[in-house]
Amino acid sequence: MLIEKKQKIKGLTLIETLVAIAIFAIGMVGFSTLFVNAWRNNAYTIEMGQSNLVISQGISKMAGYIRKARQGDDGSYPIKSAGSNDLIIYSDYNEDGITERLHFYYANGTIFMGIATPTGTMPKIYPANDQQVIVIATKIVNTTSEPIFYYFNKNYPGDTANNPVSIPVDISTVRLVEIHLKININPNRAPDNIEMQSFVEIRNLNDYDHIQ
Repeated sequence: MLIEKKQKIKGLTLIETLVAIAIFAIGMVGFSTLFVNAWRNNAYTIEMGQSNLVISQGISKMAGYIRKARQGDDGSYPIKSAGSNDLIIYSDYNEDGITERLHFYYANGTIFMGIATPTGTMPKIYPANDQQVIVIATKIVNTTSEPIFYYFNKNYPGDTANNPVSIPVDISTVRLVEIHLKININPNRAPDNIEMQSFVEIRNLNDYDHIQ
């Protein structure tokens, strides 16, 4: 006589099912959060890198204009004025043989360059104000106590006690200009700023002869 044995199959209870679903949901939320944060951080890093590249190119151009500063076509000294966040020089902006007046200044997180071209024959005359303004760099976060420009005389780096020179600057003593920028595309996301510095020697004001 065969006796059938019925095996009782035990499944998940409703509570166990709900707990499993909750654990799975928590895991998915954690994974999604991790993925989104990683994506945001990666996107921010790429964006910051691209912004820094653009700013670096802008600084390089500005340094080139300052390096080649020369006497204005009206006979003006190569440097017209030099302030903490404002610098006016004479330089051949577009390499056409004409010396433009270039006005670098910082306002609302942006560095601008104003351009003025002389008119007339002899003597040539520069307009009172900038004729054209272009953007050199954005996302700049220097505060009022963190100047864009620093100036050094011919005794630097031997003389650090008197350099950088104090404001207001005696433009006749300036031989070297430091551009110092702090950059942050979103201070709320990254409280630490990236700093860029560039030291520029004004060739036509160099007190020493260079042997090439």
